[in-house]
Amino acid sequence: MRPAAIIGTGQTDHGRCRDDVSQPELIREAANRALADADISPADVDAVVLANMEMFEGRALPELWVGEGAFANRKPCLKVATGGTSGTSSCIAGFHQAASGLFDVVLVIGFEKHSEGHTQTGMALTDPFWDRGVASGALGNFALSISQYMAERGVTREQAARVAVKSRRNAAMNPHAHLKDANATIEDVMSSRVLAHPVRLMDMCPQSDGAAAIVIASAEHAAKLCSRPAWIKAAATRHEQPYIGDIDRRLLTMRTLRDAAQSVYARTGIREPLKQLDVAEIYEPVTYAELAWYEVLGFCAEGEAGRLIEDGITEMGGELPVNPSGGVLCANPVGATGVIRVAEAAAQILRRAGAHQIDGARTALATGYGVYAWADALILGSTP
Repeated sequence: MRPAAIIGTGQTDHGRCRDDVSQPELIREAANRALADADISPADVDAVVLANMEMFEGRALPELWVGEGAFANRKPCLKVATGGTSGTSSCIAGFHQAASGLFDVVLVIGFEKHSEGHTQTGMALTDPFWDRGVASGALGNFALSISQYMAERGVTREQAARVAVKSRRNAAMNPHAHLKDANATIEDVMSSRVLAHPVRLMDMCPQSDGAAAIVIASAEHAAKLCSRPAWIKAAATRHEQPYIGDIDRRLLTMRTLRDAAQSVYARTGIREPLKQLDVAEIYEPVTYAELAWYEVLGFCAEGEAGRLIEDGITEMGGELPVNPSGGVLCANPVGATGVIRVAEAAAQILRRAGAHQIDGARTALATGYGVYAWADALILGSTP
């Protein structure tokens, strides 16, 4: 495997309904911005990787009709669909294509138009005998796990509300974010309507329309095209598919995310993530999940996540800023969400994050999903 790096990123402005563009046009927005950021043309791209959760939109095989919007005409084009990890899995696939020597420049694009489908219906179409009674889409799953997490780890509603306030405040500095509110308060979060106890409206991520893209290049091309590439130093995927009712201590164990993180830490010499990482873009679909992720990712000991958020450790100016972009809580076009995490982490290394740039960021963590069965983790750095 040869070194490979991200040399450009691009995103659309994410929102509730992008009815001003078709799916190919939405993709083209992100692709054009990523190519411009990398200062290359479509002719320089050797292959394209697409990420999309097609059942959320009710269309099968979207790559067959949107590929042209991604400049994939007459080029190899691969689509990745792995649920909430579709975006990060596609980035890892693009990395392997460049690092293996198969291609020199790979364009990865994630996209979703939730406004053209019905996400929760798609998620609730699970096994009618075992899963459906306890799942009922994302909300039911999260509520079950969160109740257990709160009981065993002592996390409070107020601590979770602090995550939402941090996310909305960070998103106010991100021109691409869907939900922004620099003045959001803990009281606003705790008084928002209940979705599924204990999850309230402002605890939960939105359904967004949007697309995001990254350009990955081999070491030789990255050195020629970019003065400060964001090197992909390690990547790991851990997927399994158990029945939800068979998973014990769901939001506590998180064995797939835990193992993926430990794998990339070991390969990059990270023993103290809180001290050795400069920034983290993690896939937090609900406020309580971000707190659980602090523990699973080794930012703190078990039961100490509430202290981290209360002490401001994960704020923009804290010891380890988490989701300076606003995170999934503020923009969630599922097929693109993982690409956004990687793109935002890369932008920090590239020094192109704008108003939410973390000074001196040299090492970044990006993760995809993490609940129940699917998890990805990547470490990006300023050196190969």
